[in-house]
Amino acid sequence: MTITNHNIKLEIKNYFGGISILRVISGTARGHKLKTPGGNATRPTSDRVKESLFNIIAQYIYDSEVLDLFSGTGSLGIEALSRGAASAVFIDISSECAGIIRHNLEHTKLIQKAEVLIGDVCATVQKLGFNGRKFDIIFMDPPYNRQFIQKTLNFIDSCGIIKQDGIIIAERHRDDMLPKSVGGLKLAREEKYGDTVLSFYKERGHTR
Repeated sequence: MTITNHNIKLEIKNYFGGISILRVISGTARGHKLKTPGGNATRPTSDRVKESLFNIIAQYIYDSEVLDLFSGTGSLGIEALSRGAASAVFIDISSECAGIIRHNLEHTKLIQKAEVLIGDVCATVQKLGFNGRKFDIIFMDPPYNRQFIQKTLNFIDSCGIIKQDGIIIAERHRDDMLPKSVGGLKLAREEKYGDTVLSFYKERGHTR
């Protein structure tokens, strides 16, 4: 597989026992495998969507502070760390997923740049805001058709955890409609890939 223009792809292969392995393709962890739970516990982002996402946010990644919400396997945050992000916080309500994220971080030798938190996403975002944490990039890939995204955007805005020039990326199903603005956040861009939509939010008044 040829990688150009700093693109990131994950190669998905199936192994015995129903375990999928995601492969980091770019950056310091290139070639390392990332484990995922079997069954439908997570929904890995397709290669096409992920390639487009990292093309779009390339200017934001280096030395950034990243927050990966509903993080599942941690693949988005790990890709960002592999490409040069300074740190990443991973939040998932599942202890199984948290264990897999830690495994993947250890395996990719990125654990020292990461923090894995288990808990409800909105409650944990509140705690981060209370502690004065702010992030350059926030990934959000919740289960489809659950109306999680708008609620979480409201918490992100009210808790003030996005930096002034930061960006929020939400992956959603095309039937999950989102408003053009949520509090102080505005929808800056959308990209559609079949049934999947990437929605990009920024603070009002910032066009970077």
